[in-house]
Amino acid sequence: MTFTRANATPRVPTPPRGDEVAAYDTYLEAQQAVDYLSDEKFPVQNVTIVGTDLRMVERVTGRLTYGRVALAGALSGAWFGFFVGLLLTFFGGPEAGGVLFVGIALGAGFGLLFSVLSYAFTGGRRDFTSQSQIVASTYAILCATEQAGEARSLLLKSPGGLGKARQAAAVAPSTAAASPSTPDPRWTTPTGEPRYGAMRPAASTPQPPQQPQQPVPGAASPEQAPPAQPSSDPYAPPPEDDRRA
Repeated sequence: MTFTRANATPRVPTPPRGDEVAAYDTYLEAQQAVDYLSDEKFPVQNVTIVGTDLRMVERVTGRLTYGRVALAGALSGAWFGFFVGLLLTFFGGPEAGGVLFVGIALGAGFGLLFSVLSYAFTGGRRDFTSQSQIVASTYAILCATEQAGEARSLLLKSPGGLGKARQAAAVAPSTAAASPSTPDPRWTTPTGEPRYGAMRPAASTPQPPQQPQQPVPGAASPEQAPPAQPSSDPYAPPPEDDRRA
């Protein structure tokens, strides 16, 4: 008889499966959400926390000097010497009481020496201490498809809610399609059909700009008009030039 889990961790890298029920900015929020599901007796073995958009973050903790290197080497060597001296004290009998202090001293000396030599060989290429972490921008909670609805309803009651999923739903555009304008009763019937016999005023359309008239070849311009011929009527008024004279 063997005891195996239905969704045991695969031996080879496999993409996670399931429906996303919530998403959070930090891993602590995702951890609290899964803990809330566990407190509500939800089968958390069907839940997976997936970090997306991974980044390697290296936080610098301080400047590295020979003094800090020697101190760190001495402390690590002293711990190793204390462990060896303690073993010799247990198996050496009462006569080996001073071996513990000798082991601590020797371990601290050798640790200091090795640390300083190792730092000297680096040539000052890394004169700082740091800590590296893998950080994700979003931590999503995936759940099996058949239980995703139940997990989502439980997380809605949790203090953190659905995280980014809830915020996205609140920010989602809620504007519906624009409804048609109310028809004018003067031109349409209450059912929306056009009212017969009612003339709707034509919309004023902008007139195109008038193009300048091109002169017709062979036609005389107003400035070049031929002089008027004298009339043969004796009662006709004299021309303008004669009046002025």
